[in-house]
Amino acid sequence: MSINGLEGRRAVVTGASRGIGKAIAKALAAAGCDCLLVARSETRLRASAKEISKETGRSVTFHASDLSEKTGCEAAGRAAKKGNGPVDILVNCAGATKGGQFAELADEDWIAGFALKFHGAVRLTRILWPSLKRSRGTVINIGGAAAYSPTADFMIGGAVNVALEHFSKALAETGLADDINVNIIQPGMTVSDRMHELLERQAAVKGISVEDALKEAEEASGIRRLGRPKDIADLAVFLCLPAARHIHGVSVRVDGG
Repeated sequence: MSINGLEGRRAVVTGASRGIGKAIAKALAAAGCDCLLVARSETRLRASAKEISKETGRSVTFHASDLSEKTGCEAAGRAAKKGNGPVDILVNCAGATKGGQFAELADEDWIAGFALKFHGAVRLTRILWPSLKRSRGTVINIGGAAAYSPTADFMIGGAVNVALEHFSKALAETGLADDINVNIIQPGMTVSDRMHELLERQAAVKGISVEDALKEAEEASGIRRLGRPKDIADLAVFLCLPAARHIHGVSVRVDGG
């Protein structure tokens, strides 16, 4: 069922082949948006686009691109501009950062972490900004709880999320001038392939099982339950609605408290 105000809008969602990105794309399509999914894996993108289109009846296309590279962002931008009309919504969700102890993290690990999640978001937003300006659109960046909960074994992820939050809040000032809404969502522990990969790395660092790493994380957080991709997706859809237009330049934590 489409939601008033989003019917026929065009959305670009990165990191949309799985996890939170896929959930956001599915929720936007269910709300009436036509979506372009962007990620590295063409195989996963194809399957996700087919699934979402079948479930929602919307036009869902995809573009496989490495957003850690400038050329990949430019190619994704061209794919987005091929559609009918300007882009209305951009959700920057792509990002993968390496965990580990400080002494074991090489320069290349830090550079790779910023290249995709931070520079990829900055570049694609800049490329699509004129289109978003024409549509008085919306930009939503997806960060993570490590931005405000630093840990010794996830330094890169935390640093990247802090940088993305700063970028989002600063960009919101330009958004006021150009009538583009900009916000950032900071998910906490959310059940996804990405979370499982992070737990695997943390478990390896500590020499424990993934199950024990998950138990440790749950106990340390004190939350009622783990987050689900739909928790993030529902908020993302709301922030795209005309009713949420006065919510601008904020960082919203979705972490169960």
